[in-house]
Amino acid sequence: MLVSPRYLAGLGVSGEASFAPVAHWPRHDLGDSPCQLLVTSPDHRIRIGWFGDDWDIWRFTASPESIGAPRWAASFNHLTAPEIVAGLTAALARDYAESDTHEDDARFLERPSMYWRSALQPLLDAGWRQGGAEPGVVKIIAPDGQAGARLDRRYISGNEKTVTLWSGPPGWGTRAEAVFTAGTPSHLIAATAAAMTITAPVVRERHMLNDDLKHLVTITPVTPRTPRPHAAPTPLDVRRTAVTEAVKRAARTPRSAADLRATAARSRTAGTPRTRPHTPVPTAAAPPASPPTARHPR
Repeated sequence: MLVSPRYLAGLGVSGEASFAPVAHWPRHDLGDSPCQLLVTSPDHRIRIGWFGDDWDIWRFTASPESIGAPRWAASFNHLTAPEIVAGLTAALARDYAESDTHEDDARFLERPSMYWRSALQPLLDAGWRQGGAEPGVVKIIAPDGQAGARLDRRYISGNEKTVTLWSGPPGWGTRAEAVFTAGTPSHLIAATAAAMTITAPVVRERHMLNDDLKHLVTITPVTPRTPRPHAAPTPLDVRRTAVTEAVKRAARTPRSAADLRATAARSRTAGTPRTRPHTPVPTAAAPPASPPTARHPR
């Protein structure tokens, strides 16, 4: 079925859609460890961990050096739609493609803007409204009240969690959250927020939706495709059919002199005309039968 809005669609069958923009990056299968899959940029400065059995399934970090301390981190919990996570991975893939591995001024490492709108402007552009006032905190709410953003401006550095994108009612089985630390570049948060506002539905199976969310989403069943009508025969089809029919007629027609004499003899000895019985068209031509001994007229 098709589910909208996507921010209430949940994880689905897997998180593979979130890794599609970085499918060409190295993948490290870590087996049964807490981090089951690690996807890194070729120089290992960007790291994306998949923790399939944890609360925070996706964890992102970026560092100036491959073995350096992270400059920022982000995490997405087990109820986040992979299509929304893909907003961040796509932005990281673009930033990395434009970066120089020998420089530390890559865009995915730049300092966040001092203006909060730089991170959350896509939500306002989509018609989301600014919520209730709280000292040092910015809140934005979706038109349906089932998603929003919270930006805490009281922290401007370090690993403090400053931006949270959320959807769904409060609760372990209903609330999806994406959390970004204070050093996260504003444009990366904006790319994730923009993915939340896309109105196109996502594909899910009915059992994948939490029962407490089904009344909050629009569900459209996916109907089977109508078989395409047979196309009109082409000139090549017509020629092939004509050749096939000619071969069938030739297979039923005597072709040797002996066959012709045998046919003439049978026609002279037949008392009354009889209808020739129908025989299936053979799949391969059989060798001509030996002609019967001709009768001598008296």
